[in-house]
Amino acid sequence: MKGLIIYDSVWGNTEKVALTMGAALLAGKAQVQTLRAADVKPEHLAGLDFIIAGSPTQKFTALPAIKKLLDGLPAGSLAGLRAAAFDTRIDVDDINSSVGRFFVGKFGYAAKPLLDRLVKKGAKATLPPEGFFVTGSEGPLKEGEPERAAAWAVRVLQ
Repeated sequence: MKGLIIYDSVWGNTEKVALTMGAALLAGKAQVQTLRAADVKPEHLAGLDFIIAGSPTQKFTALPAIKKLLDGLPAGSLAGLRAAAFDTRIDVDDINSSVGRFFVGKFGYAAKPLLDRLVKKGAKATLPPEGFFVTGSEGPLKEGEPERAAAWAVRVLQ
């Protein structure tokens, strides 16, 4: 299978998750490229079997560059592709503010809207959106999250 992992990152946590996923997929015998959203060109989307998109959650949404990229794809351009989306986030249980927890409950995280964008362009969601936890807004990733991300990503091949 041939795939593409598109991500954006601020503090390096989402990049680490994306690169870990890419390595796990390569070990699973997939052909995969892992690219920052700003580096994706139309030719990177040719001949794919699957696509994974990821972003940190900031202000309850994905970063602008990845949203702009996905929104700018032509209608139907991802038809037939398997799709999955992830984000990096602070665990709601680690938010010390009841107001903060309320807003997370109301507005959510970046992964679901990213997956919705992929599906809107014709892809088929093959995994539920997933979040990988950081210890604070700048990270680092919580212990075990890279391994959990690798295991999650290879499920897109099943």
